[in-house]
Amino acid sequence: MASILFLEPYDTGSHAAWMRGYQRHSAHHVEILSLPGQWWQWRMQGGAVTLARLFIESALAPDLIIASDMLDLTTFLALTRAKTARTPTAIYFHENQLSYPPGPRQKHDLKLGFINYASALAADAVFFNSAYHRWAFLDELPRLLKHYPDYNELHTVGLIRDKSRVLPLGLDLRRLDAYGPKPAADEPIILWNHRWEYDKNPVAFLNALDRLNEQRLAFKVILAGENPRQKAEEFEQARERLGPRLIHFGYAEDYAAYARLLWRATIAVSCAYQDFFGVSMCEAIYCGCLPIMPRRLNYPDLVPTEYHDLCLYNEGEVEAALRRALGAHAPPALREHVARFDWSLMAPIYDTIFAEIMSD
Repeated sequence: MASILFLEPYDTGSHAAWMRGYQRHSAHHVEILSLPGQWWQWRMQGGAVTLARLFIESALAPDLIIASDMLDLTTFLALTRAKTARTPTAIYFHENQLSYPPGPRQKHDLKLGFINYASALAADAVFFNSAYHRWAFLDELPRLLKHYPDYNELHTVGLIRDKSRVLPLGLDLRRLDAYGPKPAADEPIILWNHRWEYDKNPVAFLNALDRLNEQRLAFKVILAGENPRQKAEEFEQARERLGPRLIHFGYAEDYAAYARLLWRATIAVSCAYQDFFGVSMCEAIYCGCLPIMPRRLNYPDLVPTEYHDLCLYNEGEVEAALRRALGAHAPPALREHVARFDWSLMAPIYDTIFAEIMSD
């Protein structure tokens, strides 16, 4: 049994769930060295220094190191070379700072994108959580390098491409079974289960709900998901407009409450600008929701090809897609399609791939 160390400067949310899910299901011995998930820009720049100190002070001697995309791997390796010079390393991209859409008053921070680039260059293996994500990163990388005046090292894009591969997220989907099955619903129940932030594009969703509301169609609404802002005005205004249609509003207080909301809903919607994998949609699909998603990002991979027209919409068509969904049901094949991401199936794949890296 090999020893694998995960390095995570931003230990929260999907990053935390992924590491610990693999830790529970792996045949290898998995340890985690991490920092609290806050001040993400500082974590990307300074987290490697702190994690390097903690690693040097520890008795850890892993056979493989897996860093998240939030780690400046080059700095970590430079500061720990006495212990890590012969240790293979891999980086796992949950997201990246090259193609992640900036906020309304933000610009891409080139130094953070460069950290992603240099870390991928330094790692022995590079993993992306979806084929879309791998393409988006490699497509954007030459433009990042061309920002600089000379010695752009464009040939390194090919080096990273050659050692990169897709390794989908493992998810604890079977854990949701304890809270099912789906109860009978008198009318469709539309679910939003994403962060209440710009990159998830809630305004497009809430505007579509308004138009359906004005048409006096039969439906209820669940507005779940984390709100990292002090006040989400668009959601507060929607709360007033939706009135008795609203079944739930705000962050679910615990996992059980969240799971029951997933099972209760019949339609799950995304309007996201950014979703490199789509965890929340996978969870909803697994619980029998009919997904309504943009025909872009990684969403086409989350449903079988024959159901693309049922589940995917083109730009500006979310209202029409929702209206169609009100009279439809989720085919069982959708749940079967995302069930492949359960850790019971993914952990052995991870174990085999990581063992290959350690044997090279």
